[in-house]
Amino acid sequence: MYTYFWDEKRVYLVLEYAQGGELYKLLKKRIRFDETTAAVEDDFQFMFQMADALNYCHTKNVIHRDIKPENLLIGDEGQLKIADFGWSVHAPSKRRLTMCGTLDYLPPEMVAGKEHRELVDVWSLGVLCYEFLVGTPPFEHEDTANTYSAIRNVRYKFPPYVSSGARDLINKLLQREPDERLSLTQVMEHEWVQHHLRKREASLRIPKKTIRDVTSM
Repeated sequence: MYTYFWDEKRVYLVLEYAQGGELYKLLKKRIRFDETTAAVEDDFQFMFQMADALNYCHTKNVIHRDIKPENLLIGDEGQLKIADFGWSVHAPSKRRLTMCGTLDYLPPEMVAGKEHRELVDVWSLGVLCYEFLVGTPPFEHEDTANTYSAIRNVRYKFPPYVSSGARDLINKLLQREPDERLSLTQVMEHEWVQHHLRKREASLRIPKKTIRDVTSM
């Protein structure tokens, strides 16, 4: 946020312009991302950037609590920007009880009405990675009760085209017990992410895509 001002009726926030718009719209246009795009593709380092950005938030004691494609914006060079901090909280104590966010992304501890802390964002990152690769959230059901049940029991399936490396990362993020989830540093260091980083480095001689190239695909 650059600045803010107000009048008698409204408060106005002046935010950075994200030329690429919502990541959600790009995902729906593509249906799903290939694995290189989901991990790292040229400047579009989705999982790596998300882990890095959330790690920064957590070092400032900020829990976002509503990570989803609709709340991610794309800059003019493909950098992801976390938006909509409406459910976020500054929590030096690291623990909260309020149930909030979007159902498909809620972690088991929230569904169970238990205390939660910054590791809810790590769970959401696992859901996000799955949705990047499959096109739908892992626990999505037409019936809300079935969605709650799937989250509580961590019940989901992978389509056959999802690689073993991606499955390993997602499985290690979608752990019922918060302390068993990967740290955000471990996400950035995960072999699946690093594999695609190496692929990116090997292709640095190829001209980089602009946001216009990617959003027009």
